[in-house]
Amino acid sequence: MLTPAEAAKTITSGLRPKPQEVLAIEEALGRVLAVDITSPIDLPNRDNSSMDGYAARSEDVRGKCPVVLQIIEHIPAGTLPTQEVTAGNCARIFTGAPIPEGADCVIRQEDTSDQTTDSVRIDGDRDAGKNIRRRGEDLRKGAVVLETRTPLSPAHIGVLASTAHSDVPVFGAPRIAVMPTGDEVVDLEEKEKILAGTKIGSSNTYTMLSMVREAGGVPIRMGIAKDDPEDVRRRFQSAAESSDLIVTSGGVSVGDHDHLRTVFEELGGEIKFWRIRMKPGKPVAFGVLNDTPWIGLPGNPVSTMVTFELFVRPAIRVMLGYEKPFRATSQFRVGEKISLPSERTQFLRAYVGQTESGPVATTTGPQGSGILNSMSKADALIIVPQGKKEVAAGEMVRGIFLNQPLHIENCPY
Repeated sequence: MLTPAEAAKTITSGLRPKPQEVLAIEEALGRVLAVDITSPIDLPNRDNSSMDGYAARSEDVRGKCPVVLQIIEHIPAGTLPTQEVTAGNCARIFTGAPIPEGADCVIRQEDTSDQTTDSVRIDGDRDAGKNIRRRGEDLRKGAVVLETRTPLSPAHIGVLASTAHSDVPVFGAPRIAVMPTGDEVVDLEEKEKILAGTKIGSSNTYTMLSMVREAGGVPIRMGIAKDDPEDVRRRFQSAAESSDLIVTSGGVSVGDHDHLRTVFEELGGEIKFWRIRMKPGKPVAFGVLNDTPWIGLPGNPVSTMVTFELFVRPAIRVMLGYEKPFRATSQFRVGEKISLPSERTQFLRAYVGQTESGPVATTTGPQGSGILNSMSKADALIIVPQGKKEVAAGEMVRGIFLNQPLHIENCPY
């Protein structure tokens, strides 16, 4: 069996970003640039005022205050000056407005008094030579403003808009085929069977669809595969033809009704691995069918969600063009004694609270892989290394915040 880190590397090392597509700027948040973006203009494109005040010549105010200057025009933002500022004159100007010829400073409004339609008294010279944003001080024309592989944040979107980029080349969003398995589960279209207790609601259908969307992929709902080789074969073939990655849940164990591996190999699929040394999530499979990768997750709901987080989510991020697909780990103190029966690396559901001594993690209750409610309460996974049988209360451990925005290049678990 592979370690979790070995499994993650095996899955992601063979994946590549999708070919680029062009999106409107308002649709590009969170996507990854597929090309370098250069600026077609200087930014600012003119010298402009950094505050409301009076555009003047430093030599008319430095050491001469108070001094009365004549106002030759008003320059609101969005308009251009029409006159040159000469000796003894100034222009009323507002933040963002272009600096008129002849002026080399903006005297802030607070340092003036006795303003009339035609004149203003300058009471202090602290702004001589100041308060001008120079042309190109933010960006120069032709400069690379955003590099390829940049994940686009709101600030990046602002840069694109300020340089007139209305359309953005980004790596395409991968299509992820989602296929739960099992005769015992049904989707919500058959809710009466769920309520009657004759079938189990397929939580995996909806958690996986949601996790694909949250990761940035485009989910393709393949329906629930029956415990029948022909049904599995039909859905596998359709998924391989219509998606960039196939994700299944269930059917990867060793039971009489687990047909995925047999059908996958009969279709010509190549199995890369079949087990991982971890809990929950030992029966995780990975292979390639007609150039389409497949990740087979366990069927128990918690195992499905944990292994999706650790292996499928990074795979989707690689295909989206992210160079850092894995969530970074954090350090926190355990708030309780934890006894562990397994020799495998364990990922325990926990919630983390802030205390005076730092973050403290507490498990969300029983850690059975079918207790989905415990996952809904968790905001972190405590990582317990292989072979460790006990974690003492107050001991420092590593873990993964499930909403951690900081990502790294290599698998940390």
